[in-house]
Amino acid sequence: MLNALANPARFMRISGGVVPWLGAATALTLAVGLCLSLFVAPADYQQGESVRIMFIHVPSAWMATSVYLFVAVASAVALVWRHPLAAVAAAAAAPVGAAFTLVCLVTGSLWGKPMWGTWWVWDARLTSVLVLFFLYLGYIALVNGFESAERGERAGAVLALVGVVNLPIIKFSVDWWNTLHQPASIFRAGGPTIDRSMLVPLLIMIVAFTLLFGWLLLVRMRTALNERKARALQLYAAPARRGAADARAAGSAVGDAA
Repeated sequence: MLNALANPARFMRISGGVVPWLGAATALTLAVGLCLSLFVAPADYQQGESVRIMFIHVPSAWMATSVYLFVAVASAVALVWRHPLAAVAAAAAAPVGAAFTLVCLVTGSLWGKPMWGTWWVWDARLTSVLVLFFLYLGYIALVNGFESAERGERAGAVLALVGVVNLPIIKFSVDWWNTLHQPASIFRAGGPTIDRSMLVPLLIMIVAFTLLFGWLLLVRMRTALNERKARALQLYAAPARRGAADARAAGSAVGDAA
C-alpha cells in the first residue's frame, strides 16, 4: 500500500480530482458551523457571549495537536520506509499546524481575559501548548535550514518524533496538575458535559477545521511537488542550454576561420 501511494504522478492525478470537492465541502461545513455557532447556539449563563470564542478555540486546539501527530507519523514513515511523499506531507502540514496553534493561543488569551482576569498564565496547559508552537517553528526552521533537502527533512523528522512526548503532557496536564484551564468536556470517559445546543455546532466546527486541514495539506503538497518538478526541469535543461551555446560558439569559430 505504501508503494502504491508513493508515486507522485498518481498522487497528483488523484489529488487533482479531490481538491475541488474537498474545498467545497470545507466551505459548506465551515459556513454551517459558523452560522450555528454565532447565531443559533445560546449564550452561556455564566460566560455570556464570550463563550462563542470556544467555537474557534477548541477546534484550533484539537487541530494543533492532531496535525503535530500527523507530522510525526509522516516523519517516521519517511525515515523508516523512505516514502517519497511522506516527507513532503510532513513539511506541508507543519506550517498549517503552526497556524492552528497560534490561533489556539490567541483565542485562548482573548477568552482568558474576561474569565480569568488576565491574558496569560504560566499554567501547565498553556505552557505546553506554547512549547508545541515552538516545536512547529523549530521543525520548519530545520526543514528549510539546509542546502540539502534530505538533510533538512531528516533533522526535522528527528525533532518531530522527539516532540511527540509533549502531546500527552498537553492532553493530561489539567489532570496531572492544578491549573486554571478547565478539564476535558467533550472527549472524556463519561461523555460530553456540554449541552447539545452548543455541542452540535462545536462538533461541526471541529469537522470543518479537519476538512480545512485536509484541503490545505493537499494544496500545499501539490505546490511543493510542482516546485520540485520545475527545479528538476531547470537542472536538466541547463546542460542542454550550455551544449547548444557551445555548439553555436564552435560553429561561429569555424565560420570565422573559413
